[in-house]
Amino acid sequence: MNKKPKAVYLLRPYAYDLIYGPEERRDISSLAEVLEPVMTMENWLKYPGICQQVEVIFSGWDMPLVDEVFLGTFPQLKAIFYGAGSIRGFATDLLWDRDITVSSAYRANAIPVCEFTVAQIVLATKHAWRLASETRTSRRFAASNSLVLPGMYKSVIGLISLGAVGRMIAERLSQYDVQVIAYDPFVESAEAKALGVDMCSLEEVFQRSDVVSCHTPWIKETEGMLTHELFMSMSHGATFINTARGAVVDQPGLIAALYKRPDLYAMLDVTWPEPPPPESPLYTLPNVWLTPHIAGSKGMECHRLGRTMVDELERYLSGEPLRFQILRDKAMVMA
Repeated sequence: MNKKPKAVYLLRPYAYDLIYGPEERRDISSLAEVLEPVMTMENWLKYPGICQQVEVIFSGWDMPLVDEVFLGTFPQLKAIFYGAGSIRGFATDLLWDRDITVSSAYRANAIPVCEFTVAQIVLATKHAWRLASETRTSRRFAASNSLVLPGMYKSVIGLISLGAVGRMIAERLSQYDVQVIAYDPFVESAEAKALGVDMCSLEEVFQRSDVVSCHTPWIKETEGMLTHELFMSMSHGATFINTARGAVVDQPGLIAALYKRPDLYAMLDVTWPEPPPPESPLYTLPNVWLTPHIAGSKGMECHRLGRTMVDELERYLSGEPLRFQILRDKAMVMA
């Protein structure tokens, strides 16, 4: 493309500054003619004259659904650069039928989740949070010879789903002396072998692992897929980590298992609902470590998402293949 394409920002107001910092906005403005104002899900329909000119949208959290009204309002739209993760919230068949290019910062968004999860896995194999809590309560250290901890040598780490995050974690875990097993019905054996992962049934992942880490996308088919029976089948002293979505867990079943099995531990960065109601046992169970959905991109990490979209715009304008383009057949299963 020789002429600068006309572009707008369309996303949640606070996400504009978080994702597209001063440097990212400067570089986008050097490559595209950015039209004002910054639009949101609530107000974009108020600017039909501007929307009719737009060829490129820079978006993030709260991108509107791409339906007939949307496409009728943006008749010149050719590309959406989504500075966040999954596009399931706005993608439709109409989007693909119009042959609109879509790129997402899903891999950039996977980086902090991977870092957070691997840190949790290391701590989990040392039973760090359980021992920290017990130490605070008892005001003494447990005798070293009484501690039976898996540690990271020869431990079995189970991953549920090998999407962008799961694959990245598998790659990071190759630096440790652990065995990585995984459940994902969509992964071929050759892919798993390249990742150094042994594929298993979901039941086997729960039964064999010292740590089970969930990275399953939330779709109708995965709601409540992690059941009470699976949690009850975990090995003694095992830990369950969830940085994906709370709705994939049978939460009452998990809570019941944690009551019955005080040897188990759950590290939950996500719940359903989110946050849990004030009366939820998740706040008081001694074998739960609860965090407020912090594994994904936060603070300056969000600028990585915007920078990824700047780089994709450069490739798009030069006619190079995009690194993070989302195609129709991958859109609904991407974690």
